[in-house]
Amino acid sequence: MSETDNSAARAAEFERWANLFTAHKAFSHPSELHGVLCGQLAAGARIDEPRWLAMVCEHMGLADEAAAESEDLAPFMHCAYGNTLNQLQSTDLSFQPLLPDDDYAIEQRLEALVAWVRGFLEGMALEAGASLGQAPEEIRELIEDLVAISQLSEDEESDDESEQQLLEITEYVRLGALAVFTEFNEPEKPAADKPTLH
Repeated sequence: MSETDNSAARAAEFERWANLFTAHKAFSHPSELHGVLCGQLAAGARIDEPRWLAMVCEHMGLADEAAAESEDLAPFMHCAYGNTLNQLQSTDLSFQPLLPDDDYAIEQRLEALVAWVRGFLEGMALEAGASLGQAPEEIRELIEDLVAISQLSEDEESDDESEQQLLEITEYVRLGALAVFTEFNEPEKPAADKPTLH
């Protein structure tokens, strides 16, 4: 996949999440929920579907039964969970945080990045809790950097320099998420090693 195809696919993915959030009148940001999921997966969690859907409903401000009553919410989020885990596990480092593309104003993109990072930190804390204090120094430093990024203000003026800074911060966050995932997750075993069930 070329870089253009890749960014088009990422933009389309963000729009799908955003449309779902709008359709369900969610009061939270789609990037934040994706961040929470990534934070938990990166810290080693594997979430069963009922618990994941409960998290989704809570985050979106929906009633618990919303997932069961909606035709699209559960299938969409089931798919989103699988895709996100696959991306984090992928050896080609293709994982991307769920963020709007550069058709959006820089303020909106920064807001989404800040929301994603806040979600990621929340997800990590939910899963790893106090054990984050025993993480290697580079992971602890990374977490401190993410906390600083989560406090950035959205009133950035758009110019070439701020565009470049946003790109650099986004790439740092992306690689940071992968670093956390690598630290807290055993490498996937090749499929051939799995015993066959009869």
